[in-house]
Amino acid sequence: MALVHSFRPGYLAVVLLGIHAALVGWGATRHSPSPDEVGHMGAGLHHWHTGTFDLYRVNPPLVRLLATAPVALLGARERDTEVNTHPFNRPEFFVGRDFVNDHRARAFWYFTLARWACLPLTLLGGYICYRWGRELYGPKAALLALALWCFSPMMLANAQMITPDTGAAALGTLACYLFWRWFREPSWPRAYWMGVGLGLALLCKTSWILLLPLWPLSWIVLRSTQRPLLHWRAWLSEGGQVACSFLLGLVLINVGYLFEGSFMQLGRYTFISQPLTVARDGQLKNRFTDTWAGALPMPVPRNFLSGIDVQRRDFERRYWSYLGGEWRQEGWWYYYLYGLGVKWPLGNWLLLLLALCTVGLVKNRRSTWQDEVLMILPGVSLFALVSSQTGFNHHLRYVLPALPFAFIWIGRVAELSAIRKPLLSSAIMIALGWSIGTSLVVYPHSMSYFNELAGGPPNGHAHLVDSNIDWGQDLFYLKRWLEEHPEARPLGLVYFGFIDPRAADVEFSLPARGPTDEADLTGPFAATLGPRPGWYAISVTLLRGYRFSVPDGKDGMVYLDKEYYTYFLRFQPVARAGYSIYIYHLDQDACNRVRAEMGLPRLK
Repeated sequence: MALVHSFRPGYLAVVLLGIHAALVGWGATRHSPSPDEVGHMGAGLHHWHTGTFDLYRVNPPLVRLLATAPVALLGARERDTEVNTHPFNRPEFFVGRDFVNDHRARAFWYFTLARWACLPLTLLGGYICYRWGRELYGPKAALLALALWCFSPMMLANAQMITPDTGAAALGTLACYLFWRWFREPSWPRAYWMGVGLGLALLCKTSWILLLPLWPLSWIVLRSTQRPLLHWRAWLSEGGQVACSFLLGLVLINVGYLFEGSFMQLGRYTFISQPLTVARDGQLKNRFTDTWAGALPMPVPRNFLSGIDVQRRDFERRYWSYLGGEWRQEGWWYYYLYGLGVKWPLGNWLLLLLALCTVGLVKNRRSTWQDEVLMILPGVSLFALVSSQTGFNHHLRYVLPALPFAFIWIGRVAELSAIRKPLLSSAIMIALGWSIGTSLVVYPHSMSYFNELAGGPPNGHAHLVDSNIDWGQDLFYLKRWLEEHPEARPLGLVYFGFIDPRAADVEFSLPARGPTDEADLTGPFAATLGPRPGWYAISVTLLRGYRFSVPDGKDGMVYLDKEYYTYFLRFQPVARAGYSIYIYHLDQDACNRVRAEMGLPRLK
């Protein structure tokens, strides 16, 4: 930490943010769009051109509006086709896929431009980590928190995309920081900015709705612990400020949706989740229709409330989830703990351990225990809320907004340097260097990062799939590999994404499916099943048997309802595109060996 004494911390913070911006900006040019980005692009352009918000309603529109603004200004747009916006449908993915098919290679430039438009969000998040850490613990802690944000593999990966997770992390942390400042010194101007922060956070991700009960509750409890107790007039004044800040946040939410469907009566909504519906005449109906509650006007935009309903319905459907080699139609309460265990750099874990050792070891003269509780509580609450939703588990990024609070709290480890014990200071620098070094070794493939205990990125799919390692991001790397290896054609490809790989000039066909039950082994088509000789590229999410729709190489999509391509796990790949697409070259002898193991007839 001696470097802090040589330069002003503010200058070092600017350098760190500059490096972070360069890493995110460069990474944004290297990767193909993820499935969700395709949906967000289509939905965002639809918002700009129609002023409506039915598409991608499960996420509020702020981040995709910011991302697609420069694309809309350049005149790019989605097809003028009518889409079915019933809550049961998710047309945004088809709208986005049509956009890519219409613009082909130029569509990829539009995605890069949209990703760059989101750079201010990740820089803001890093700055808030620095600012809050400095006010809580001091300049060394601030720089440590900022470094953890800037070089976090999860932050680098998600900041490169137009998905809302990094924006939710940045603006959620901003909102909580503004609440913390208000709690320290209540005033009407600070209450105003607290309301602005709340509105912006909720326009990024509805999971921040937890702040609505959390802030008043923590204010009441923590104020009650302070001595002397507040006078009743102060309670009234502060309570009025909290109420007005919430009202301002509500106004901002409505403005963000252009007041579309605001104050619509509750009974007129089309709900589909269990808590909000009841079975009548063999159909799901809004449970509030024909009740006194149904006449109540909802003070939020129609698609804000409908989006929460649709998201809840998704968790009720219990999609197939994967963890540690196991598939099941529900999630695990410990999914996100396990995920952080394998995807957080080990240097971070060591810093967290050292930070725990500072509790009670070094007296913090800058803040009180109430200050720390207010900083820690939102992150812990969000992590607990997300972990409680076990209908399915696909994405560790759902807890990304909780990580900045961990970074700031870990920053307290910098206080150890004040003890002037070289061994402790050296441990801090080694842990930080280990964390940054392992992240940069994997960069720009930060999405596929796994720590050393998990076996690194090559073994990541043994633990997690989907956006934790493979979200369709390595199509450009596959294209470059094919350009360097023309002998690998024709190519059999199973690609995890909504983009047709031919838009990136990757010609392909689907490989032969493998057997999935005993009937396949003895049926009339057993001889046509895989494995068969040839060149193949398989996304690791599908290599592990994920059920998903994939491009078929014929202008369409086909749904893989069984584990058709797990037989490739029996072979050793000859190459990789990034860490998410494995490339195989199968000869007849290898195929016959595996076919014999599987009980299939030999190839002649």
